[in-house]
Amino acid sequence: MSISAVSICSNALLLLGDKPIDSFDVDNDRTRLVANLYEMKRDRVLRAHSWNCATKRVILSPDTDGPPFGWGYQFTLPNDWLRTLSVGEDGQEDDYAIEGRKILMDSNVCRLRYVFRNEVEATWDALLVDAMTQVMLAALTYPITKSTSKQGTEEQIVRDVLKSARSVDGQEVTSETMGDFPLLANRIR
Repeated sequence: MSISAVSICSNALLLLGDKPIDSFDVDNDRTRLVANLYEMKRDRVLRAHSWNCATKRVILSPDTDGPPFGWGYQFTLPNDWLRTLSVGEDGQEDDYAIEGRKILMDSNVCRLRYVFRNEVEATWDALLVDAMTQVMLAALTYPITKSTSKQGTEEQIVRDVLKSARSVDGQEVTSETMGDFPLLANRIR
């Protein structure tokens, strides 16, 4: 079976003891419920961690109109941007500020590493798929079961599953170091 938004929501419904769905296009209460919640929950889960399967690098050119004051250049964030991870070369962060959908800088080139809205669930890590299924299960628990105690249990499971998934995902990149920092070098001596 191919992983998709529909399959994630369908599995969450099955885990709740409900009927699966085949599409978001069917006009019934259950399908409208999952379709309304899914994108918001997906974006929240993706934004909360620097998932390797949802990380992208781009070089942005400055907008034709700069900011009125304070910074030399402004750049429009990509349409799929959810969270900035770094601006500048690795280990050489540039000073910047984010205001609205703009990055403000004094440099005329913006090297942006960011979490993007990965809408192709088939490219997700298996642990992220599992975590998103649990997130949807927790979101659907009360509307379907009307049980606040079951909802509380599912929300605790979500916290545990997300913690584990983020931990494993975070182990698949090189640890960040502080680089050459004179104060640290003198402390070590």
